[in-house]
Amino acid sequence: MSLQPGLATTARIPIDIRRFPWIRRLAADYAFDYERLTDFFAGDPGAPHAWRQAISRVQAHPRQREQIASILEAQQRQRAAPPAAFAATAQLRNPATVAIVTGQQAGLFGGPLFTLLKALTALRLAERVRAEHQVPAVAIFWIDAEDHDWDEVKGCGVLDSDFAPHAVTVGSPPGGHEGPVARVRLDANIDNAIEEFEHLLPASEFTPGLLAALRRAYRPGTGMVDAFAQWLESVLGPAGLIVYDSSDPAAKPLVGHVFGQEIERTGDTSRLAGEAGAALQARGYHAQVTPHEGTSALFHLGRDRKPVRSDNGRFTIGEAAYTKSELIGLIVRAPQEFSPNVLLRPIVQDTLFPTVCYVAGPNELAYLGQLGRVYESFGVPMPLMFQRATATLLDSNSVRFLLKHEFPLEALRQQDEAALNHLLESHLPPGVDASLEDAARLLKERMEGLAAAVPQIDPTLEGATRATLNRMQDDLKKLHNKIVQAAKRKDETLRRQFTHAQAQAFPGGHPQEREIGFVYFLNRYGPGLIDRLGDELTFDMGIHWVIAI
Repeated sequence: MSLQPGLATTARIPIDIRRFPWIRRLAADYAFDYERLTDFFAGDPGAPHAWRQAISRVQAHPRQREQIASILEAQQRQRAAPPAAFAATAQLRNPATVAIVTGQQAGLFGGPLFTLLKALTALRLAERVRAEHQVPAVAIFWIDAEDHDWDEVKGCGVLDSDFAPHAVTVGSPPGGHEGPVARVRLDANIDNAIEEFEHLLPASEFTPGLLAALRRAYRPGTGMVDAFAQWLESVLGPAGLIVYDSSDPAAKPLVGHVFGQEIERTGDTSRLAGEAGAALQARGYHAQVTPHEGTSALFHLGRDRKPVRSDNGRFTIGEAAYTKSELIGLIVRAPQEFSPNVLLRPIVQDTLFPTVCYVAGPNELAYLGQLGRVYESFGVPMPLMFQRATATLLDSNSVRFLLKHEFPLEALRQQDEAALNHLLESHLPPGVDASLEDAARLLKERMEGLAAAVPQIDPTLEGATRATLNRMQDDLKKLHNKIVQAAKRKDETLRRQFTHAQAQAFPGGHPQEREIGFVYFLNRYGPGLIDRLGDELTFDMGIHWVIAI
């Protein structure tokens, strides 16, 4: 199974991410061959000196710490955040404090498992910075609240008692497909979604408390982002996670100058990111973002979210036209009406927070690698980038199945029985397999010899001989398949173990951490899941952990 010596146990299995076909080369090289990418990032997160340098840069950069701490505390008071979250926010006032930041959209009931893994990675890294560098460090979760893709956040994946996947959705409340998710308020459908979720969830001792917590956060009339923030805070706030709603209008004046600079130097952000993307492609990587010429890195938030476009010094938002000075004046008067796009969002984030490191998913790494010169142009220190922890959570029977048969996790992804057939073939008595191979080889040798000889008798017989060979080879293959099917019937236990592990690891053929909400695992394993993951995950980049919980 290509395990790292000494690390595989009945509780966990480490897997090199380069084995996974869905992991692109950039993410693999970032974890295992950083030198190939050094031109695109601020430092190797595996090197202690890179952390020391990043900490010095962040501490030296001026920020409005008091203001952003007060904004965070106001958000936390509104949500009745745990005391540990308030205590972490208070640390941001200290000029020496640095932050490990991560973020995601406001997915229903907290979103997929990888959302939890991102937050846990940030918390663990903050702990490591405090211990190894003797500086105060906090973990911040940035909710991408001004994203407008409702379909991305409206559902939550869950497995029923038979491990069949289902998607619970909250429907389409007013405004769900029109503007930023932060403006969407839940309607009566949220109660229906929780009831459906309760019906699908396998009951456990943790179910009543879990559902009560969900109902406290997700109520009709509550904003989708507010509900997500309250729920995430209830899970990880006690560990000191700071949850930030990026749509808060109170924070926009703190970054109005960033919006103004984007207009003043319109086109620079897109050009610099595009050039970096081309450089990545020239080295055999992919560019995650291809900026469109004539579009700034800003959106205007009116009734819906519109891009700010430029053409020969004139700017347009929808049908409305502005000069540069008019648009900058609008930003000064009403910065809350503007929002950064994917290229400018990291600059806004690291203007607000003393970000020493950002915890990213594999796809995020690609576009962040396009932003080095964008950071320079805004005079903001680029943080280190760290790949989030990645994991598959299985029951102990499934982990034992993988270990016993040295079965590769990724072979479970295909939603057919090809991998099962291969496994069963490997369990056939050696004499059967050897005899079939010998029969196939001898058949081909003898019939090829016959096909070469018969033309001396009658040239027309060569085609008939080869056709007979094909039929005999086909019959031999059918016999082989019948033997395999007989093995399947004989060993139903192995089949059950295979399908049991497959259903958990790749629901619907998709990696578990992207498909199933972390709330499902909290229901199954309880609040202790958080501490257990903290113990079992090493947070080494490039390793995917299969964990028996």
